[in-house]
Amino acid sequence: MSGLKPGRLSLNTATVREQWTLAQCIEGCQRHGIGGIAPWRDKLHEMGTTAAAKAIREAGLSVSGLCRGGWFTERGAIDQAVIDDNRRAVDEAAELDAACLVMVVGGLPKGSKDLPGAWALVEEGLAKTLEYARTQDVKVAIEPLHPMYAADRACVNTMRQALDICDRLGDGIGCAVDVYHVWWDYELEAQLERAGKDRIMAFHICDWLVPTRDLLTDRGMMGDGVIDIPRMRGLAEANGFDGLNEVEIFSALDWWTRDPDEVLATVVERGRTVC
Repeated sequence: MSGLKPGRLSLNTATVREQWTLAQCIEGCQRHGIGGIAPWRDKLHEMGTTAAAKAIREAGLSVSGLCRGGWFTERGAIDQAVIDDNRRAVDEAAELDAACLVMVVGGLPKGSKDLPGAWALVEEGLAKTLEYARTQDVKVAIEPLHPMYAADRACVNTMRQALDICDRLGDGIGCAVDVYHVWWDYELEAQLERAGKDRIMAFHICDWLVPTRDLLTDRGMMGDGVIDIPRMRGLAEANGFDGLNEVEIFSALDWWTRDPDEVLATVVERGRTVC
């Protein structure tokens, strides 16, 4: 399998979140020939959605996803504030012409041990969001997170679990496949085949370091860890995924401390040689 040219890459703004604003990320992608961008909503709100959408279009970038909607479980109920925030996220994704709105669904409600109850809240919240997203022609992508995050960030942890939800909810919903979260799953090949083109809505790349020094903010640059990224990319593409490969690296101890142009230059080089 050949490597990825820069135009096949997208920069998730988390990769340089400590160094650059969204405007700087857009300019950086253009300088380095990167084909797309995936803003986080905090950076988007700082710049303003309309201004960001205009700048992204003028830079010739695609939007591989908007991060993030979800967080359905924290209050122990799907209240109006949660519904309203996810509708705003849908509207932002529509204005950006994003390939999908990525959903980090939430873990256990505060003080709770009721995991089935959390799953029910997640599905209720996704159903309400999807109902509105369909009216705006926005695709909703569940991102299964590694099981280490089940309690506090996302109680949807495997492709099988995410796709079961998709099957129940119907059209317009699929998965954001992040290699960091699903590389370990022995069912991954079968579940990517099950998902197919319609439900593989995003593909995120980074690497799993050994040892990992922090469970949230110590992801590796592609090639620095143990994930077989070419194999996983090949599986996604064999099952119809033809979108951008989105680089999302949380790295408080390394990449967030470096010059962001060095980070993007490394992303481009590793795309060609590792991915």
